[in-house]
Formats: sequence, structure tokens, C-alpha cells
Amino acid sequence: MLDKAKIRHSFAAASSTYDSVAELQRTVGYALLQQIKPPLIGTVLELGCGTGFLTAELVSLQPELLIAVDIALPMLQTTRAKLNQHANLVYVCADAEALPLAKHSVDCIVSNLALQWCSDLPNTLQQFKQILKPNGQLIFSTFAERTLHELKTAWVSVDAYSHVNDFYTAEQLELFLRSAGFSEINLTQTLYTRHYESVWALMQELKHIGAHNVRSERNKHCTSKTAMQRMIATYETTHSVNGNIPASYDVVMVVAK
Repeated sequence: MLDKAKIRHSFAAASSTYDSVAELQRTVGYALLQQIKPPLIGTVLELGCGTGFLTAELVSLQPELLIAVDIALPMLQTTRAKLNQHANLVYVCADAEALPLAKHSVDCIVSNLALQWCSDLPNTLQQFKQILKPNGQLIFSTFAERTLHELKTAWVSVDAYSHVNDFYTAEQLELFLRSAGFSEINLTQTLYTRHYESVWALMQELKHIGAHNVRSERNKHCTSKTAMQRMIATYETTHSVNGNIPASYDVVMVVAK
């Protein structure tokens, strides 16, 4: 179970460091933009706007209204500081699972690498379908099951606690979408691999983008130095390539009506 208080705190704390390490998020964001056919008509809802990278791209497509939503207020404040000159852009601090929006009020929902933080994604997708106008479109990217599998397997060799968040498969995502009432669904899956100087550098990046483990059932005790060293040694022995540490990011891109 995801802990929403931890998620909010984690991303709030990362608002000042996010841009410096969010290369993957920008790469996936540009790929997501390719799924959007301009012009953007009517009201567009961006979920998980973060520090405003995708927000700036979306507002440049000149929708009548762009609603930028994030669960962490400092993220919204960072975005607003960058884009406060746009009269058609408003900001809402809210959880994507409990949006304060009326039924059939939005023409398009866009989200880049944010919906994996939903505790109940099937119910959330049903909410999106209700908020969308008839023939409204949902466009999003999210992490899938092989994301950070190297880090996860390295931890498995150390203890039985959950140190890495779990992610859905593409098949599960499609099932959730159909159950929510979406009938026209297009999914594409891409495995991105990033390389780091060390396991520690990977973990620091995850911290700086606010993407470390936020499950409520994780180990309540501090991870010992010995356990951390064992995990790092296992990761390096098993996965190191020419001195570099690879980390996989399994991304599913979805366009649905």
C-alpha cells in the first residue's frame, strides 16, 4: 500500500533538486508529447505537473484552459514561478485519486510518470473516465513491472523487506482501462536503461526526484550499513558493465478514449 503522506513529503522535498536529475522524465515527456495531436482543444488536465517541464510544452499548444495538478504544493509553486505569465493556466494542489472536478468537465487528461503513485489505479481510472467529456482522451506514461528490477533483485539477496516500489504490467493496465470504460486503447512499451557511476549515485538520483520507496508496509527500522553494503556489492557483482551500474526503467505509453 502506498503511503500518500510519504509521497507528498517526498516530492515536496525534491522540488528544489528535481530538475537537475530528471533527464529520464524529460525524455519520456517528449515521447509523450508525440502522442498529442495539436491543437489542444478545450480544457486540459495535467496530473503530476512536477516542476513544470511538460506544463510549459502543453500550455504552448494553447488550450483554452490548462489545469496543472500536483500532490506537493512546493512542486506547484515552482511551476507557477516559471509560468505565471500564462492567463490560461491554473494550479490545483490535489491527489490524482480525489480530484475536485465535475463530471464531464475535461477534454483531455495528460500525465507523465505520475500515475504509478496511485494506491488504487483501477478506481482512479474510473474517476478519470467520469471527469472526461464524451470522446475525451486520456494520455499518460507510467512505469511498468521491470522498472528498477536490478535494484530489487539486489535487495532480495539481503532481506525480505520491500525496498523498491512494485509496478503493474502492461496487460494489467489495459485491463484496468477497459474496466473503467475506455474502449479505444493504444499501449506501447519501451525499456530505457540509464547508467550510473555507482549504486549510491542511482539511489541519490531516486531521492532527488522523490521516487524512493513510499510503501506503508516497508521496513520500519533503519536499514543497517552492513545490509546496504551487501546490497551494493550484490548489485555491482551481478550487473556492473565496464564499471558502470545499469538501471532499467520500463515505461508504458497509453492513449485511450
